[in-house]
Amino acid sequence: MKPIAMKPISTGIVLIASLLSTGAFAADLAPRPYPKAPVMVDPGYNWTGFYVGLNGGYSWGSANSSIAPFAGVFPVPAYAPFRQNVNGGLGGGQIGYNWQLDRTWVLGLEGDIQGTGERSSTSLTAVGPRYGAFPNGLPNALGPDFNAIASQTAALSYDLQWFATFRGRAGVLADPQTLLYATGGLALGGFKYTAQTTTSVQVFTPGLGGTTPVGAPIVFAGVAASSSDTRVGWTVGAGIERKFSPNWSGKLEYLYMDFGSKTYFAGTVNQADVSFHDNIFRAGINYEFNPAPVIAKY
Repeated sequence: MKPIAMKPISTGIVLIASLLSTGAFAADLAPRPYPKAPVMVDPGYNWTGFYVGLNGGYSWGSANSSIAPFAGVFPVPAYAPFRQNVNGGLGGGQIGYNWQLDRTWVLGLEGDIQGTGERSSTSLTAVGPRYGAFPNGLPNALGPDFNAIASQTAALSYDLQWFATFRGRAGVLADPQTLLYATGGLALGGFKYTAQTTTSVQVFTPGLGGTTPVGAPIVFAGVAASSSDTRVGWTVGAGIERKFSPNWSGKLEYLYMDFGSKTYFAGTVNQADVSFHDNIFRAGINYEFNPAPVIAKY
């Protein structure tokens, strides 16, 4: 009987032992690390945060006035209602806060204060009928030898010296950098109104139909009246604002302001009811403090 060949058997045993030792060594190694995916930051712009800014522009205001009839000594008709254009430049600053609700909607609050150059002055003249008069121009209905014509001139000025608004804003993002918005709220305005009325009487002769002047006109200058006050109104408007960097943005804005009507110098020859509204167009620049990046959700 031939002996069993030992060489192939021993070779197989060595191979099996080698495989087992390799597997054990691999089991002792730490698992291969995999890096955590980084947080993705949206390349867009975040509108949430406080901001301050400056602005400047022009204003087209309108003061509609009615001067009440005054029962004076001389027969002079009341002035017809009239309008003054109260126009001028303006400049000031604003402060506010925005909340970006999502990729589309932005809400905000804003307050601003403006100094203005809105000024207007006008002169009105009313001429009365011919009437019987004494030589001093006072009316005389008892067979006068004189007649007279009285005229009255009113010198008026109306100024909007400053205004402030406190408004809400609601807007939609046309793209991550561009905000289209509507705005509205409370308006305060500082006004100055001045008026002075002057009456002039020219006496004529002879009798009621005479046309020959008797001396120079007699002038009665009224006392100048002035009133400065703060009026409360409302405002609405719209605008567009665009970011040029995460912190800086520029805007164009239109506002309409209405301050209602006020009676000045009640019970005097200068009594007037004045209503006022204003159209404002301005450009501005804002700086937003530390806007946070927009974190994308995946």
